[in-house]
Amino acid sequence: MTEATREPAVDRRHHVRSLLMRESLLDKGVMSSTETPVVRMLPDAHVIKVGGRSILDGGKATTYPLVEAIGEQLGEKKLIIGVGGGVRSRHTFSIGIDLGLPTGVLAQLALADALGNAHMLGTLLSPYGVVAPPPEVFGHLLPLIIQAVPGVIFNGDPPYSLWERPAGVGRIPPHRSDAGAYLLAECFGVATMTLIKDVDGLYDKDPKEHSDAAFIDEITVGELRQRKLPTLPFDRVLLDLLANARLVTRIQVINGLEPERLAAALRGERVGTIVKKDEAG
Repeated sequence: MTEATREPAVDRRHHVRSLLMRESLLDKGVMSSTETPVVRMLPDAHVIKVGGRSILDGGKATTYPLVEAIGEQLGEKKLIIGVGGGVRSRHTFSIGIDLGLPTGVLAQLALADALGNAHMLGTLLSPYGVVAPPPEVFGHLLPLIIQAVPGVIFNGDPPYSLWERPAGVGRIPPHRSDAGAYLLAECFGVATMTLIKDVDGLYDKDPKEHSDAAFIDEITVGELRQRKLPTLPFDRVLLDLLANARLVTRIQVINGLEPERLAAALRGERVGTIVKKDEAG
């Protein structure tokens, strides 16, 4: 009110109205109302994750043939290449666990190991035009960079660092390079997500220890959880991420020791094991 008129003053403030302005983000009903279509930022790009232990640690014998196969695809496909830390991360984890370091510190240390492998693989792929953007600008500039070059490479470990959630069992960070590469694929809505390992895909038991292990060509997250396999060729937390996927609802695990499989995988053909999100009931 004004002193002269004792009448309410005109409110000339601009009020921003939005769906969530008066809602609690802890309310399940409110959260359900945010389930809307999601934009695919890079629908024509492909994410591949190269295993550090399974491929790079093998040196020339395992790495050079895959580099050639990736190079051949860079003429046709836009590739975003994630890399794991391999044996160096395992050595770091061993020392850190012995010293009593918490999970978040181990996650921070693992970033450096994966980055080292990314630089090495990036150097081998540089003749094909692959670049390795600094981690601090990678996500923000990825759409620009991928338009300018045929491929980019990054350390696959997600930058949770000290904010990594505690592991359910033990202290090793649950979100490692497989999970990080997938999270990037899901965020940018790429065409395919391929994990390149040293096995043909999933088996009902470890094929390196059991000659009678049965191959699994395709399986859903729910079915895989029911089997409760003692070991998997990828980060187990990937099942939780895939179960909640919006854009990239399947991944494929292929054998990088047979690099000719990569071309078919990028075409969407099954040449390994496909793990997919359960269909909504």
